[in-house]
Amino acid sequence: MVCYNCGCRLSEKNFCTGCGADVTLYKRIMYASNRFYNEALEKAQVRDLSGAIHCLRECLKLNKNHIEARNLLGLVYFERGEVVAALSEWVISKNIKSEKNIADDYINMIQNNPGRLETFNQTVKKYNQALAYCQQDSLDLAVIQLKKVLSMNPRFLQAHQLLALLYINSQEWEKAKKELDRCLKIDTNNTITLRYMKEVQEMMPSEEERGKKKKEAIVYQSGNDTVIQPIGKKDNTGLRTLINLMLGVVLGVGVSWFLVFPAKVQHEQTKAQVEKNAISEQLDAKAVEVAELTKQIESLMQEKNSLNVSLNEAQGVNAAVIASNDLIKASLMYLNKTGDEMEIADIMEEITDEYLEKEASEEFISLYQVLLEEIGPKAAETYYTTGYEAFRTEEYETAIENLTKAFKYEPENGEALFNLGNAYRKSGDDASAVSVYKQVVELFPDTEKARKSQKYIEDIQGS
Repeated sequence: MVCYNCGCRLSEKNFCTGCGADVTLYKRIMYASNRFYNEALEKAQVRDLSGAIHCLRECLKLNKNHIEARNLLGLVYFERGEVVAALSEWVISKNIKSEKNIADDYINMIQNNPGRLETFNQTVKKYNQALAYCQQDSLDLAVIQLKKVLSMNPRFLQAHQLLALLYINSQEWEKAKKELDRCLKIDTNNTITLRYMKEVQEMMPSEEERGKKKKEAIVYQSGNDTVIQPIGKKDNTGLRTLINLMLGVVLGVGVSWFLVFPAKVQHEQTKAQVEKNAISEQLDAKAVEVAELTKQIESLMQEKNSLNVSLNEAQGVNAAVIASNDLIKASLMYLNKTGDEMEIADIMEEITDEYLEKEASEEFISLYQVLLEEIGPKAAETYYTTGYEAFRTEEYETAIENLTKAFKYEPENGEALFNLGNAYRKSGDDASAVSVYKQVVELFPDTEKARKSQKYIEDIQGS
């Protein structure tokens, strides 16, 4: 565990040995977060996924940077078939810790398999379509769509629950119970599943009632349906009716096959050929149009390139004029004492480093350096004071901007450079922090700042 204020590793004491901050409450929060994580692990091991999700969310409320908790939360979501939620947690985890993070493997497992990723996308789309069917009261279509979803992703808990709810709505208690049993195998303690199961069990007949019905009736299986035939006097009228009905169906199918079907096929083939010819004509017209547009694009691109060359030449001349005006204005303000150092520094900030490195003349650079040396100490002191105060109040963007300027105007100011590295580190920009700390070690060796900078570099690169 490291200090929230300075990043030093904490000891068993209730204060930070690095900066002296009181860490009593901070330690309690971290311990509580770890306790929720351990409880989530225990629940996940016994497939209490809902309980694990609750504990992990509480853990992340207390410590949003708990990498193991985020990765485990993604795994729990994935186990329940919620792939989008799982990917969201793993992406957040990777943004917090980009290196040596197992979330990379989880993300690659999905993204490196295009077929699997497409299956997950189709699953979500079909599930949303099933929800839309439910809202439109097309419940049969919703059932069909949900069965397709579960054939593609059998662990999709929400799809199982919605299908069970539709079975409950149609009073198909046995089918609803089967779906809810599947839900309990995925998540043993889900509140929604348990509430639906209680409703189904109350509506289903007991074992004693089912045994009595079996004695009073003949029960047999016909395909996927269970047929219950009451015991009574046999009557052949129903059998004859059934045979006549089947003969009528067979004759009707035969007539349709030999008379109606060929004509229908011919009609559809003719219709398809007409549509094909129309599409071919449209494609030919589009091909001509594309060729003409391609020529126009090539002509316009040539014109654009010519204009860009002219514009770049004009901008180069304009940039030189602007830079010269800024330097002259700053010089006159210094010579005539019409502005203080900070006003002059603001004007000189308008002259870019790119112009100084690539386009400025030697005379321009010489005058710029002389003026910089004259106003540098005062400007550096002001920028350092502003930047350090912003760093203390955790306004890291303002601190970085002002401390950078302070070091630019006074390269001997090691404190400005060291606190610039601290500001980058506190803002989460580890790469920039390491770069600045290396400058401190190189420019100010054998100093306390250099030793601390080296320690911070090791902590960042070792994490």
